Amino acid sequence: MALAPCQTAVDSSGRELVEHGTTGLPVACYHDDLGRRDVPWHWHDELEAAVVTEGCAVVSAGESKRVIRAGEGFFINSGILHGCRDADNSSCRFHSVVFHPRLVGGSLDSTIYQHYVQPLTENHALEFLRLSGEEPWQRSALEAIEESWQACRTELYGYEFRIRDALSRLVLLLQQNGPVQQAQPGVRTLRNGERIKVMLQFVHDHYSDEVTMGQIAASAAVSESECLRCFRATVDTTPIRYLRQYRIRQAARLLCHTEERISDIASSCGFQDMSYFTKSFREQLGCTPTEYRRRAECPERS
Repeated sequence: MALAPCQTAVDSSGRELVEHGTTGLPVACYHDDLGRRDVPWHWHDELEAAVVTEGCAVVSAGESKRVIRAGEGFFINSGILHGCRDADNSSCRFHSVVFHPRLVGGSLDSTIYQHYVQPLTENHALEFLRLSGEEPWQRSALEAIEESWQACRTELYGYEFRIRDALSRLVLLLQQNGPVQQAQPGVRTLRNGERIKVMLQFVHDHYSDEVTMGQIAASAAVSESECLRCFRATVDTTPIRYLRQYRIRQAARLLCHTEERISDIASSCGFQDMSYFTKSFREQLGCTPTEYRRRAECPERS
């Protein structure tokens, strides 16, 4: 498996479309540069673990948000909506490993899966964890993440064993030392999680159209005030601001990977006014669309 920049292509619900690894070896490692582009909100069935190598990242998952600094890392559980951005223009870079639970646990009826992996994936208290390295077990967890990443990167003979061994140690450390679930999350928390996924789906499906907050709210059968509350609590912005940010991300992708005219790209991404498109693009990415296209290296993330 080749090491590559992580490309976050998602379906209409925000579920990631990228296949991480192969059916026979369901794991992949990535490097990313948040100074070039944020990681958009998405979710996947796989577990994800990362180590920040430079700068600082603001990582949001579910309704939690943490600043992760160089030398620290994080863990995100299966099915958790999450996103990531650079903190304070620090040109953050990080290594991440994304792997399916079966890599460690095997079949659903195996003892390892039932005693260790399933309790981890079903632990709602462990949806997202910052690994500061302040405790010995967290330092061991960070070492396991880096070890698996390096094995994946180099692909030396027997690397598959080393990846599985390192990630098995990581899962055991998390299961032994992570927060203990005291009770199932409330109905409101679960409902909010499903609602935000539906509303994100609507935005991703209709970003090229004229979209109002009322339409976004109606997609999840909630009021506009509830829609606003869900967005602020989960993705830390308003529905309309998220819509605009998503449109700019799509425009940036088209600028890099197509030869379409900038005016056509703006129109296809929901901007009918070129001056407003240019202003919004500059505010979000720090340059004009023309300058962005002229860069020698365009960001790879979808």
